[in-house]
Amino acid sequence: MNNERKFYIDGQWVDPAGDATLDVINPATEERVATIAAGDERDVDRAVAAARRAFESFSRTSPRERSELLAAIIAAYKRRMGDLAAAITTEMGAPAGLSAQLQAPCGLGHLMFTKAALDDFAFEERVGNHLIVHEAIGVCGLITPWNWPTNQIGAKVAPAIAAGCAVILKPSEISPLSAIIFAEIMDEAGVPAGVFNLINGDGAGVGVAMSEHPGIDMISITGSTRAGVSVAEHAAKTVKRVTQELGGKSPNIVLDDADLPAVVGRDTFIMCMNSGQSCNAPSRLLVPRARMAEAAAIAKATAESLKVGAPEDPATQVG
Repeated sequence: MNNERKFYIDGQWVDPAGDATLDVINPATEERVATIAAGDERDVDRAVAAARRAFESFSRTSPRERSELLAAIIAAYKRRMGDLAAAITTEMGAPAGLSAQLQAPCGLGHLMFTKAALDDFAFEERVGNHLIVHEAIGVCGLITPWNWPTNQIGAKVAPAIAAGCAVILKPSEISPLSAIIFAEIMDEAGVPAGVFNLINGDGAGVGVAMSEHPGIDMISITGSTRAGVSVAEHAAKTVKRVTQELGGKSPNIVLDDADLPAVVGRDTFIMCMNSGQSCNAPSRLLVPRARMAEAAAIAKATAESLKVGAPEDPATQVG
């Protein structure tokens, strides 16, 4: 990979407008593994201009053409699965086995599911004397989190492409390496110039500029509640559509008659998957007071049974 200090804009790897950078840290070793360019509003302006040009023609393509494009993206993604899994383990610490079996495949799954949905979707539907036409909304700004990087990228990019939108992706600055590979995949698949654009950077430098840019019609963000509030505030200036998946951590309510070993054992194991870095990790268990000691003992035994080690070790369950 040699694109860490570049952005993918208008079908090309280009130098950023400024010289700011951000270090990418391996959370297991706390060592710097890469240095990426950090964008600003000038890079966003450039990407928006490219996306708006591309949208004019891409939004008029047929569903069949977009399905064929998704098929090409899927084929290119499959060829880079190993690279994606390795990057995810390096940048955010998911155990190698989970990266290979779940993290990278999740992004592929979204692409495949979206293609199947597109092949069956009716963009025009007659209801009585009315014709309902589904049209692409425009240029979409996509902000993705660090903990399931390619899963979220696939979940946002694939439907946008299927609908005929042009996109600008800002991945988390904590886990940008897999997103750079994803941009290489899009390039290899022959995605038309400007339909997909990638800018790295932080929320203050890129996220705010995307949220308030009048040339972006919709923002989709998965992130913290704080980041969601910022996006909503800045997007309000242009009254653009905003969709948000925010926060996380999921309490589980366990009733008196529950099968405690099954429930607590399962939830403790799931909580520790992905080294505990999932927004839906059942990290709080609300159990009857009379069964508190029993539940704690089961949780302790389950946690102690997991293999802790280097994320690169295929046998590691918690990295």
